[in-house]
Amino acid sequence: MPDTKKKFEKKGSRGMDEIAKTLFAPIYPVIAENLIQKFGITTGTCVDLGSGPASLSIAVARQSYLTVIALDYSRDMHEAAERNINEAGLSERIRLLCGDVHAIPLDDDSADLIISRGSMFFWDDIHTAFREIYRILKPGGKTYIGGGFGNKDLRDEIATAMIKKNPDWEEFNRKNISPENVERFRTMLDEIGVPDYEIILGDEGFWIVISKKEPGALL
Repeated sequence: MPDTKKKFEKKGSRGMDEIAKTLFAPIYPVIAENLIQKFGITTGTCVDLGSGPASLSIAVARQSYLTVIALDYSRDMHEAAERNINEAGLSERIRLLCGDVHAIPLDDDSADLIISRGSMFFWDDIHTAFREIYRILKPGGKTYIGGGFGNKDLRDEIATAMIKKNPDWEEFNRKNISPENVERFRTMLDEIGVPDYEIILGDEGFWIVISKKEPGALL
């Protein structure tokens, strides 16, 4: 009997890789530039959660000296990511890691920067996922986790194209960035006791910035 789940995952991986290389291609360098300019973190270890075909990982590696760990649970997605990383000539800078955001296979305090675009809206348990994110974040580190298209022009252009391709996409995107969903994530961060965070909601998208203070730093 054929493994229909495996076939579905492979088809989904191909579709995600294709859209990342075409319609979404312009957004990754812009998002990478936004977060690097915002935080000034250009060395150390960056973890890209739900990295998919590694498009954002590649953009960050190109614009910094960071070593990037591209984490995704899908082996099929890793096949596409490996091809893209090799084609970009970044196999020495980006390491693929198969794992689940709810149990990240990395040590405490190991990531200077944690990034993710579009993945958190699909996580089964955001409380567990963000506890794990905070655990692996180094003191002095930052997160840039959420979804968006980098700037207003790209957002409007891609939204128009996506709605033409799939009219249901507009409602899906609206729910992701709705005030109710933003409040859901804000409540979660308070409930798990994250002491220092910022939620960005604007032209660049919906992003959660968590700061982990150095030991002994003033609150």
